[in-house]
Amino acid sequence: MDTYTWPIEVEDLTVAYGRTKALDKMSLRVGAGTVTGLLGPNGAGKTTLVRVLATLMRPQRGTARVMGHNVVGDALGVRRKIGLAGQFAAVDQELTGRENLETIGRLYHLPRAEARRRATAILERFGLADVADRRAGTYSGAMRRRLDLASSLTGRPPVLLLDEPTTGLDPRSRQELWAIVDELRRDGTTVLLTTQYLEEADRLAQHIAVLDGGTVIAYGTPAVLKAGIGADILRIGLHDPADVPAARLLLAGLGTIEDPLSVRVTRPDASVEALRRLDAAGLRVSTIELARPSLDDVFLHLTGHPTIREESR
Repeated sequence: MDTYTWPIEVEDLTVAYGRTKALDKMSLRVGAGTVTGLLGPNGAGKTTLVRVLATLMRPQRGTARVMGHNVVGDALGVRRKIGLAGQFAAVDQELTGRENLETIGRLYHLPRAEARRRATAILERFGLADVADRRAGTYSGAMRRRLDLASSLTGRPPVLLLDEPTTGLDPRSRQELWAIVDELRRDGTTVLLTTQYLEEADRLAQHIAVLDGGTVIAYGTPAVLKAGIGADILRIGLHDPADVPAARLLLAGLGTIEDPLSVRVTRPDASVEALRRLDAAGLRVSTIELARPSLDDVFLHLTGHPTIREESR
């Protein structure tokens, strides 16, 4: 019987490529039946962490456990507990959707009849029943991504590792996959999700870990991370972009200025005062907005990067 407190537990994990540390004494715990989102700039270590947890890479130091199984000492035990879906659908395009899932079921040593029954149920759940007997190579990109996610669940794993699963999908297909992930979480599956879409993390994750430099620099619920900024965000657009440097000098006393012309403010009259200063200097304002912090603001504040880029590792 498995003994563990956390479905995913990482402690002082270090992975190095030569002199470069992809993970640097990283520690992280993921609660049962939750979606934990991993956010981070290029090279932060998101995909490296997923590879370690999937037993595809060995750490140099530290420990990582999935459902109580050590990724190094009991790799087979870990593999029996996880499903893995990445940025690119890993399905056999020469087989039909049904054949893909039945083949995976047989690899899990399911009896032929059970593999067939389970494949039929999963295809129905993922909206692929109508195309179940078509070659996967004829599927759209979104359909192949759904089939890939379906295949990762054939063994009914309690832990699902998703490495940027919606990259490249159109907004409608992305929302369809969000609904599936949300349903899996409600059914009790523990999900670790790396994503380059802040909206995706905000929509799906109960907890978010922000990675930078191979370690966790912030962790909490989306609401807690946003509140941690401790200020509203005043965003200003100017008619003439050449006026931005002058505007930054004029607004410096209102709060912390971030790129390109966003100000973290605490005073209630910040909008009025900003307009007064800019108007007095003859700088024409095209847009002005005072908003609560978003995950974009959290990410910029913590990492200094205005956007998340795809991780090369």
